Amino acid sequence: MTTDTPRLSETVTPNPNKILNLTGTIWFVVATAGQWLFGLYIVLFYGKSTIMGNFEQWNKALPRGYVPGDWKGNVAIGTHVLLAAVMVLGGPLQLMPQVRNRFCNFHRWLGRTYVVTAMVVSTAGVWMIWTRGAVGDTFMHLSNSIQAIYIVLFALFCIRSARKRQLSMHRIWALRLFMVANGVWFFRIGLLCWLVLNGGPVGFDPKTFTGPFLTILSLFSYAVPLPLIVLELYLYAQRKQVKALSLAVGTLIAFCTVLMVIGIIGAAMGLWLPRL
Repeated sequence: MTTDTPRLSETVTPNPNKILNLTGTIWFVVATAGQWLFGLYIVLFYGKSTIMGNFEQWNKALPRGYVPGDWKGNVAIGTHVLLAAVMVLGGPLQLMPQVRNRFCNFHRWLGRTYVVTAMVVSTAGVWMIWTRGAVGDTFMHLSNSIQAIYIVLFALFCIRSARKRQLSMHRIWALRLFMVANGVWFFRIGLLCWLVLNGGPVGFDPKTFTGPFLTILSLFSYAVPLPLIVLELYLYAQRKQVKALSLAVGTLIAFCTVLMVIGIIGAAMGLWLPRL
């Protein structure tokens, strides 16, 4: 479900059903646009406030993002945000076959940077949640912590398969890592999609940021990541080459893409652009 999708035959068998590859490609294009828009927001919002010395602005996006006097924690937060920007901007590039095939050295170094960054950001995120506080309840915090375990494990599998020159498995692990490493992004997009479709907060309390909807959303964004499940269905359909299965999975991906478009537009109009 990336631009690897038209060429996922490099890792599995050729796919006679064009709709599966087409929906996967469209999904990746939309996800890339949304991630780069989010990355641009991170650079402009945090970069501008940092350059101007207005660190209190961080708290508009992160609870206790900046704490006066806590320079170690503030540096950790700033580093976390910077590395997050590297991930959302560099992640899609790493999965593009055009980049991988034409710029091999760049692909290798970007890949090394991505996996290390993913592990650092995920572990730092867990530290932030349990030491500096975060919105949501304990279930959400536990789900985030489980996500960090996925990220570290998948990153290690990515590294191991690359070192053993198991390129097919390496690309599949890279896809899996991409899905779990962007759990926070999927959570935000899912939340904004829900708000847009319902015209406001339904199923949760926006003041305490708790409620059944957020419990379900955090579960399927972090602990049992739905994007990873859809990816596995995609890979399974690629292997089986059953037309009905390919059509069903392609339809599911198309549906997810529509929801993602709604969420990206909602996040851009409701969160990212107003803060710049």
